[in-house]
Amino acid sequence: MRILLTGASRGIGRAIAERLAKPGAHLALCASVSSREHDEAVSVCRNRGAEVEGLVGDLRDPATPAALVEKAAASLGGLDAIISNAGIVAPGMLAELEDEAWDRIFSVNVRAPWMLARAAQPHLAASKGSFVAVASMSGVEPYPGTGAYSPSKAALIMLVRTLALEWAASGVRVNAVSPGLFLSAMTAPIYADPEKKAAREALIPMHRIGDPVRDLAGVVEFLISSDAGYLTGQNILVDGGLLGSIHSHIAGRPKSGGAA
Repeated sequence: MRILLTGASRGIGRAIAERLAKPGAHLALCASVSSREHDEAVSVCRNRGAEVEGLVGDLRDPATPAALVEKAAASLGGLDAIISNAGIVAPGMLAELEDEAWDRIFSVNVRAPWMLARAAQPHLAASKGSFVAVASMSGVEPYPGTGAYSPSKAALIMLVRTLALEWAASGVRVNAVSPGLFLSAMTAPIYADPEKKAAREALIPMHRIGDPVRDLAGVVEFLISSDAGYLTGQNILVDGGLLGSIHSHIAGRPKSGGAA
């Protein structure tokens, strides 16, 4: 399978890259800048038997998505899947947020996936391929204090649903996966604090923080596989049951039977 993956250098993107890296796989691993982490990701995936092309481009630049698609398709001989994983966050209250911060978040989290999809559509139509976006539980329920992040991820989920309907007749599937509380490069400082980590784990019905390798990479692999061949327009929430557990935190709820 010929796959373009953005945000591949670390965290969730690195976990997905390593999951997909196996003999017969052809990967274009994209990063915003050249770095030791990106070089390591490319090397590790090659050592696992995959054919790997390392690409670099800043997704805030509107010219980058199409350039990445063109380079990847030329190098890999076409594309079977796009995994739009790259995303950024900038904390802040919406009433105090600067215009530049809003635009920067939306340029990477929404505009770039749309432009990747638009550029890749002819290739995906030719291969009857698929597009997967990594969204967030913060796009399903608001996460105050993260500025434009929640609005951008909500827009990304709706972008996926719209593309799925527009492309269904051409045989191209479009889905999203929304992680809950996961260990990643962005969240590592939080989970380095044992008290904060324990407090978050206590809220999750499965009582643990998600691991990108164990809990998420396989979901993405499934979504681009033929096993998900009749699945499109979906947002798969991978959160250990967190968002659905609100009633379990209500004081005085019945322990069994009945309704409060």
